[in-house]
Amino acid sequence: MSKQAKTLLIIDDDKVLCDVVRDHFASRSVEVLVAHSGAEAHTIYQKRKVDVTLLDQKLPDVEGYTLCPSILQHNEQAKIIFITAHPSFESAVKAIRSGAYDYLSKPFDLEELNLAVEKAFRTIKLENIEQLQNYRIDRKSEQTVLIGGNGALAETMRLVDLAASVDSPVLITGETGTGKNLVAEAIHYKSPAHSAAFISVNCASLPENLIEAELFGYEKGAFTSAVTARKGIFEMAEGGTLLLDEIGEIPLHLQSKLLSVLEEKKIRRLGGESINPVEVRIIASTSIPLETALGNSFRKDLYYRLNVIRIHIPPLRERRDDIPELCTYLLKKIAGGHEVNLPDSETEKMKEYDWPGNVRELRNILERAFILHKGSVLQPSELLSTAVANSKPFGPAFRGIRPEPFDSTVRPEPVEGGTVPLRTGSVEALIPLMEMEKKYIKHALDNLSHNYTQTAKSLGISLSTLKRKIKEYGLK
Repeated sequence: MSKQAKTLLIIDDDKVLCDVVRDHFASRSVEVLVAHSGAEAHTIYQKRKVDVTLLDQKLPDVEGYTLCPSILQHNEQAKIIFITAHPSFESAVKAIRSGAYDYLSKPFDLEELNLAVEKAFRTIKLENIEQLQNYRIDRKSEQTVLIGGNGALAETMRLVDLAASVDSPVLITGETGTGKNLVAEAIHYKSPAHSAAFISVNCASLPENLIEAELFGYEKGAFTSAVTARKGIFEMAEGGTLLLDEIGEIPLHLQSKLLSVLEEKKIRRLGGESINPVEVRIIASTSIPLETALGNSFRKDLYYRLNVIRIHIPPLRERRDDIPELCTYLLKKIAGGHEVNLPDSETEKMKEYDWPGNVRELRNILERAFILHKGSVLQPSELLSTAVANSKPFGPAFRGIRPEPFDSTVRPEPVEGGTVPLRTGSVEALIPLMEMEKKYIKHALDNLSHNYTQTAKSLGISLSTLKRKIKEYGLK
């Protein structure tokens, strides 16, 4: 086929008509091919892919409608417009039953023909888009796999299937790295709304002064930089699913507005007056226990509205028997077709590790092992000691701090909030861990000019965890 995007074949023994049609469509970026018999058309179809065919009812060597099956056999997406000088109900039925897309009676004007051909091209384009979307949905559904289920994850998987069968709000809980987003996707792609949008937004990553505009949209002039109106995330997720990740980080003053959306299924854009209906399935997730924040930083009524279906994802240390299967699944994705071998002795060593970073940490270890390995045998257990060292509290920001050599004759110096001995036989003299954590976080914030993103990175914790710690310790 040539570089032109559209191909049109005319099969008609009227040479004048063929010339007129070819000249008409030549100026419309359509490549026009001509056949004056069924045999000529068959030769063209053997060599070329044709998008739209104008097929005459009466040809010198065959009845036109009998060509429809062979045309569609060469290209099942082809659109056949049946044309005839002797229109009848019977001929129309024969053509449609044989696979024709449309039907025109001679004589027809060029504008009528143009509308029919453009409609056929447009239908092909829409079908291609639909096929691509379905392919992406199928691929995403295949990738949304929950590994395990014989033990601690069995109840989680049962609740996923239950949640997919209804459109009630869902609250997903679990430690960081357990796969809360994956569970939310599994619910969406198992639900009747699987072909609609799935949008995930991390509430902790949105700037507090912009989160309302991001979620609910805004009208032109709502604030200084609002030069045009813009849809919010709720409107963009219309008909689909919206995952509000780390829901505990959403500002208190917006929680009532979110509750209103859940109750009334309506939103109002920032700076707007009109109320717009929205039909969106809400899934919320959190890595912190919201129950501890009720009545303080999180509204009770919102919590009860979200907590219709509660799905808890157990940490990896509570489902160690799933580790071999997880390793097989993750390595298949990481290796990309390359041959790798993970000995049973390695998976046994990995089952003994506590995995504070859960499945996310497991993937990280396997990916690093794959990059560093020589030959086909992987030894990720060698990286676990490094992982333990890097998972110490507060990470790189305090790697330069080293304890002084112990001297039993030296009494520890008092510091604000208590005494910090390096070693002592008295447990009561130790400073509480929470107090030590508070001091370290304050130290990091001060040294990094209270830049939350840099501080979280330096401490080796997530931004949402840092914000939660700041609230807990009153460091704001």
